Amino acid sequence: MPYKKLLLESPKLKSSDVFKAIEVAIPSTEIEAAILKAKAQEKRHRGLPSQLVVCLIIAMSLWSKDSMRDVLKNLIDGLNKVWLKTGKFWKTPCKAAITKARKRLGPSVMSQLFHQLVRPMATTETVGAFLNGLRVVAIDGTCLNIPDSDENARVFGRPGSRPGTRAAFPKARLVILVEAGTHLIFDALICPYKMGERVRALRLLRSVTKEMLLMWDRGLHSYAMVSATLSKGSNYLGRIPSNVKFLNETQLEDGSYLSFINPPGKFRKQGFKPIQIRVIEYRIENLNDPTAEIKYRLITSLLDSQKFPAKLLAAEYHQRWEVENTIDEFKVHLGERKTHVRSQRPREVVQEIYGLLLGHWAVRSLICQTAHSAEFSPLSISFTGILRVIRRAVPRFQRLESQEIPFF
Repeated sequence: MPYKKLLLESPKLKSSDVFKAIEVAIPSTEIEAAILKAKAQEKRHRGLPSQLVVCLIIAMSLWSKDSMRDVLKNLIDGLNKVWLKTGKFWKTPCKAAITKARKRLGPSVMSQLFHQLVRPMATTETVGAFLNGLRVVAIDGTCLNIPDSDENARVFGRPGSRPGTRAAFPKARLVILVEAGTHLIFDALICPYKMGERVRALRLLRSVTKEMLLMWDRGLHSYAMVSATLSKGSNYLGRIPSNVKFLNETQLEDGSYLSFINPPGKFRKQGFKPIQIRVIEYRIENLNDPTAEIKYRLITSLLDSQKFPAKLLAAEYHQRWEVENTIDEFKVHLGERKTHVRSQRPREVVQEIYGLLLGHWAVRSLICQTAHSAEFSPLSISFTGILRVIRRAVPRFQRLESQEIPFF
């Protein structure tokens, strides 16, 4: 068949066709609902419809080292082979067309889709996910390198540097809530680099519920954090800095003691009162210096030393490091670039970060479902291994009819 005739018979792409391999994690109906809520639907037929652009932005996290055109080719590789057999051909758009499509879509669709989908997925049988009925979650922050453009630098800012020099890249700050037993990120906030983690962490408490045990590191310790967490009905377990001291008001049998955290001046003026806390102190061996030890001090709202002994909480606190492993998956294995995102403009930076978050969600939620059905711990399954499986599966699944796919 002549090449010109093939171009005239270009098929219309749908997200359900393109992303069959991970539609169990990100259903096409959810993509369409997010587009509708964000009012980003097209008024006319386009070669790059909104559903396809959403899939492309998520797929950019799966093939982070490839150019956007190559990502798009990877994304429709299986469909292309099917279409050629029926005399159809889809010409890959140029880079400028893809860029215009991303601008047209905007960041709100990706944000809407993320908040529609993400949720904790651990069950009571998931190893390490619960402590005496409380779902263990952790909060932390990280920074992402973004391309060195004037617009990105103005909106997100750069780290400080020596006089007469400047940091190589602007940075975007990302604060996340993670389910410790599954590594699922179930809420996130993006902000400029110079906006502190503490401010954004307080906003992330919107997703904390009564059945959770929230853990944080010493950098997030504050009276405001304790008060806000309790106001949500949640319990907490947090490390405190070495310069923060508490009086031993009541000694408990397990070596911990009860004390009070006092509100700072501005909170006292607003009528805030001291809050009772439980302090746990312990030492662990310093692997770098066997003759020395590292002192840990934790505070918690779990005052019952019989139900929650100090040793149990001290051991559980080190589950907080699962958030660091999650950040490693997100930044190193998905964002395999010197700059973790590739967009030159702030709106597309936000859009792409949400694409990374959704890419991580897709991989991790598939791991969770696989682990639950096989009765394994989700953390025992390789993240990079599943990521490679998904990359191979995308074109293979596109060559199958829906009835041939097990989860349809």
